[in-house]
Amino acid sequence: MAEITTIAAQRRERAGKGPARAARRAGRVPGVIYGSKKDPAMVTLDPRELDRELKTGTFLATIYDVQIDQAKERVLPRDVQFDPVTDRPIHVDFLRVSAASSVTVQVPVNFLNEEESPGLKRGGLLNVVRHEIEMTCRADAIPSSIDVDLTGLDIGDSVHISMISLPDGVTPTIADRDFTIATVAAPTVVLEEEAAVVEEGVEPEAGVEAEPEEGAAEDKPKGEGAEE
Repeated sequence: MAEITTIAAQRRERAGKGPARAARRAGRVPGVIYGSKKDPAMVTLDPRELDRELKTGTFLATIYDVQIDQAKERVLPRDVQFDPVTDRPIHVDFLRVSAASSVTVQVPVNFLNEEESPGLKRGGLLNVVRHEIEMTCRADAIPSSIDVDLTGLDIGDSVHISMISLPDGVTPTIADRDFTIATVAAPTVVLEEEAAVVEEGVEPEAGVEAEPEEGAAEDKPKGEGAEE
């Protein structure tokens, strides 16, 4: 298991909107730790420390130790509420976990070897259907990412979950179908040209010269097929 990051917290004695607002006025972010058949623990966090973890992009899929006084609570973040105006975090929910706990998390997808995809090298576009995949696994075995190898993929090819080698004990929550993660689509310019041809109803032929514009050709002499 990877090294666990510790987040310092201060205990707050009361729950409710009033104490939460007071914590925010004091420059702290209120939060709650719940689960494991224990009483909820009300805490406040340093917003700078919380922002640093949020910027990793994997906050909701990372196990932390929350340090409260002399005790530590091992937790998994479950929800972050943001201010609709400032977009700053205003409340955090943590779930108590142990090594044996089974958790459901959103794991980010990491795409590898784009330069080895013939379709992308020919101008194709990587159409990402799922940037994250919801997985069930043990709390001590949460993968940092799901790696998708694009080697050999051509235009029109797709990547399905059955094509991905997952770590032991890690399973997608969607189990009833072989869902798509990404596809290699045709270049936009090609699609636009094909659409224009269909709209005009003209099939361009190779080797056929374009017809001269009206008035551009010289008159033919009479007796050689020119009209009177």
